[in-house]
Amino acid sequence: MNGNGNGGPLEGAVIAVAGAAGPAGRATLMRLADAGAIVVASDADPARLAEAVDAARYAHGGATVIGDTVDLLDLAATKDWAAKTEKEFGRVDGLVHLVGGWRGSASFTETDLKDWDFLERLLIRTVQHTSIAFHDGLLRSGRGRFVLVSQAGAHKPVATNAAYNAGKAAAEAWTLAMADSFRKAGGEEAPDAAAAILVIKALVHDAMREERPNAKFAGFTDVKDLADEIAAVWDRPAQEVNGQRLWLTPKP
Repeated sequence: MNGNGNGGPLEGAVIAVAGAAGPAGRATLMRLADAGAIVVASDADPARLAEAVDAARYAHGGATVIGDTVDLLDLAATKDWAAKTEKEFGRVDGLVHLVGGWRGSASFTETDLKDWDFLERLLIRTVQHTSIAFHDGLLRSGRGRFVLVSQAGAHKPVATNAAYNAGKAAAEAWTLAMADSFRKAGGEEAPDAAAAILVIKALVHDAMREERPNAKFAGFTDVKDLADEIAAVWDRPAQEVNGQRLWLTPKP
């Protein structure tokens, strides 16, 4: 099955979503399924992943949405996931990286370097593994996209978020290196694939608003809006988005 027959840029596209079980992941699965994509989701939490996949299938009858429990901290397992996806569906047109985590501190000198060890694995290592695993398949696609969601603090680090901000900055640098690889692979022509970064301040979703009805969440990006922006990366030519930071919040 090739989605819902919408005939748009994502109709029949095969998109992998890493870190799919959280609020942003759920919104992204919904949006991609609605656009007619075949969605292959992964997360470290099998129960939450199954719920997210079922919700997307239920919302969009006829959509192909499947879940794979993959250890993205294992490069071999991540490569197997990429190869399995391309073999099963004949192509892989995207990897959306939504794996996240946060650790902060009361002050710069109170930063616990164990937090860095934790965040390095989630924010950087998973980007390294997914980008290496999916790189060649995205080039073969002809419309491949690698989409990283980053945070404004990578560009204006603060004392209490040193580990988190540094992790996000490193993930961005790695993604830009992938973009350079795509650019070079294009030679004299425009790149066939693109690696792009969506930069937010923070995310908000309906449950957060219900819990804090008086909060303004100023500058936050709704997860549904983020999902729209993720899908829109395929609307634009690769050369327009490759190696670009697409700001969903004002630059700091």
